[in-house]
Amino acid sequence: MKRILAVAGLALALAACGNPDAPGAPETPPPAAEEAAAPAAGVNGTINVYSARHYDSDKAMYAAFEAETGIRVNVRESGAPELLETMRAEGARSPADVIIASDAGALYRFQEAGFTQGVSSEKISAVIPAQLREKDGHWFGLTKRYRIIVYDPQVVSADEVDTYEDLADPRLKGEICVRSSTNIYNLSLMGEFIGRNGPEAAEEWAKGVVANFARKPQGGDTAQIEAVAAGECAVALVNHYYWVRLATGTPEERMKTAKTQLSFPDQDGNGTHVNVVAAAVAANAPSPDLAIRFIEYLATPKGQEMLTTENKDFPIVAGSTLPAGLEHINGFKESDFPLSELGAHQAEAQAIFDRAGWN
Repeated sequence: MKRILAVAGLALALAACGNPDAPGAPETPPPAAEEAAAPAAGVNGTINVYSARHYDSDKAMYAAFEAETGIRVNVRESGAPELLETMRAEGARSPADVIIASDAGALYRFQEAGFTQGVSSEKISAVIPAQLREKDGHWFGLTKRYRIIVYDPQVVSADEVDTYEDLADPRLKGEICVRSSTNIYNLSLMGEFIGRNGPEAAEEWAKGVVANFARKPQGGDTAQIEAVAAGECAVALVNHYYWVRLATGTPEERMKTAKTQLSFPDQDGNGTHVNVVAAAVAANAPSPDLAIRFIEYLATPKGQEMLTTENKDFPIVAGSTLPAGLEHINGFKESDFPLSELGAHQAEAQAIFDRAGWN
């Protein structure tokens, strides 16, 4: 019997931890407000943060940094692709000091476009493992998230979903729900698969997963969990925090997760795929020293708590407080694949998905 790390009945335990009246964060960030004027250049104790995050708790985080340092924070929020296009349009005159994105693969795109710079910080290097930051300092991981399997235990047994390879097994035909292949989370997972197993094995796996689809890819990760709970499929591939948010949410949301269980795949192999929310210093940052100081702040236990409380990521820095709901999820093995290599396989990953019909 393969060893499986499955979290059974966890939603009931999490219910005591969550705020049942707190609304969940939106699945995707709101579009940038094009009518708003671009923030002022980062001078005289001001930094401009271009963030793909979209949480109310971030506003408190920026305010806390301002109060502690006296450095003003201007923020532009949008999706990572929109921020990338904004910086292309701004060119060398971009006022961005810090770029924050929710996947190492997304930061790779900024780096490849020449919009980040390599920096060093002893404070950051001392608390963020090398695997979770770019080798030349182009970005630094700040929080961790895991690509896991959510399943219906009434239909699928734990040992049928304890590896990513299991998703391609014909016994799961008609049982898998997943979001589009163009989503960065799926591209990064495929990037690791290519890096470990080679493109031929990766394509064979993708074709096997497609053959098991219950429906065409649609919606975000929350929609996949809801589909499992509703009986539309029995297995879904999602980031862990989407499930935890539901499990600590409203009574209706908690009922959905109560019908499901979690598998952190590959516990007897390479470990579960890990990714990060990460920050970079912009290539033309008007205030690079202040930008580094801001990222250093986010790499403190206080900064980690504010980064993770609402979105339910895992902190990276030792001694940081776990968000409510995560205290029941522990003891699993995570992949040690270098995250700086994920982006290098992005184009190949998308081509494989396209050939497999994972639209």
